[in-house]
Amino acid sequence: MIRLAIFDCDGTLVDSQHNICRAVEEAFDGARLVPPPRPAIRNIVGLSLVEAMRILLPGADNAQHQALADDYKAAFFRLRSTGAMAEEPLYDGMIDTLETLRANGWALGVATGKSDRGLAHVLTHHGIIDWFMTLQTADRHPSKPHPSMIETAMADAGALAADTVMIGDTSFDMAMARAAGTRAIGVAWGYHPADELIAAGADVIVADVAGLAHAVEAP
Repeated sequence: MIRLAIFDCDGTLVDSQHNICRAVEEAFDGARLVPPPRPAIRNIVGLSLVEAMRILLPGADNAQHQALADDYKAAFFRLRSTGAMAEEPLYDGMIDTLETLRANGWALGVATGKSDRGLAHVLTHHGIIDWFMTLQTADRHPSKPHPSMIETAMADAGALAADTVMIGDTSFDMAMARAAGTRAIGVAWGYHPADELIAAGADVIVADVAGLAHAVEAP
């Protein structure tokens, strides 16, 4: 039996809100649009970029949403390549949690709205990319909450839905887990409040990283 723990990245493994907000603001500035307030930007973290832009600018057409998504990617790459971005730190205690799960026989995966390049950069920077046997990103899947990322991760690992848990900080993660038929663990240190996670289908909310491994192991 393969037990699979799938993690969201932004707001779950790493705190990336500063960089995401700044890249959105630059994309809107470049299009001569008023940037959304930061709480609104944090609320779309986890979605694929075009879907995020649809929510942030609902009156625009598909072409403008795509253009803003492209501008976001260009801004993010430019800010990173010039050293203007802060590093995306792992949340305190996350290394210990991942090591505990691996030692207890869990296979690890990631399902994220990041691109392949962005996810690889973060995991490589923290020296943990080889700890994950399956990496699913927005480059190859519909936006969350579509279950495609989880379904592909389970196929990669050879895991059943009953033996898989999705761990995330947004309602999109919880709804994705429900759509895939897996357990859903919400984390309280990310970007959506606990009541939204519960409403979207979280089985449990974990208050801090120290309690996460126990929640994953719980039946």
